[in-house]
Amino acid sequence: MTEQKIPLAGVIGCPIAQSRSPLVHRHWLDTHAIKGHYVPMHVEADDLEQIIRMLPKMGFVGANVTAPHKEAIMTIADKVTDRAKLMGAANTLIFREDGTVVADNTDGYGFITNLHQGAPDWDPKSGPATVFGAGGASRAVVASLIEAGVPEIRLTNRTRARAETFASMFGNKVRVVDWAQAGNIIEDAALVVNTTSLGMVGQRRLRVPLDGLQSSTVVADLVYAPLKTELLLAGEQAGCTTVDGLGMLLHQAVPGFERWFGHRPEVDEALREAALK
Repeated sequence: MTEQKIPLAGVIGCPIAQSRSPLVHRHWLDTHAIKGHYVPMHVEADDLEQIIRMLPKMGFVGANVTAPHKEAIMTIADKVTDRAKLMGAANTLIFREDGTVVADNTDGYGFITNLHQGAPDWDPKSGPATVFGAGGASRAVVASLIEAGVPEIRLTNRTRARAETFASMFGNKVRVVDWAQAGNIIEDAALVVNTTSLGMVGQRRLRVPLDGLQSSTVVADLVYAPLKTELLLAGEQAGCTTVDGLGMLLHQAVPGFERWFGHRPEVDEALREAALK
């Protein structure tokens, strides 16, 4: 009898010590008594392709990919899903038995699922969304908002040229606004989302006037360190429903775990506590 292999997965980044993904997947593996392992892997850019090709031979069934490799991995993978192509980045790899590497992106799923869980009364068609930032995370957010039916997205970025290039990928539903005018596109927005690293521990503050926030506005921040950013605190003070960034990290991990380990896990309070350890 051939002994069944124990499935391996992990997260690839540079650096990677800060990642909470190993805590998330370890919690699910233990909770569901699944024989498997999920490990953090520090991989330099020059070694990325060689490592990716080696992992399936070592028993890995897949991996997550984080900064700074989410765009580079697109040129290494044998197959790229339509979602990943639209977002211009991949965060989830599936290694098929024949050695084929499939790149996918579950960030949009993670964002929109977290948003619906944290703000169950939010109606995508209720009004425009204001989005800060035009990086890789923003692509996932904007794509998922368009798919959900948001009528207009107002995109603002510190570098307008980057925002213009970004907007051209999504058509006329995305309108670019100068960063200096960011505070002016909040007042009648149904949703405000920060996709930048501004406000994160060790980063600069998000210096955008927030006095236009209304109690009917849903405020979301992709930053989860700190869990309550200045943006979310301002939202709370204005009576807004607020959604922190930890949930997106947790929800985006669900499809990968299901594919690699054969069980669809749940995002609950116990998981949040495990991720915050």
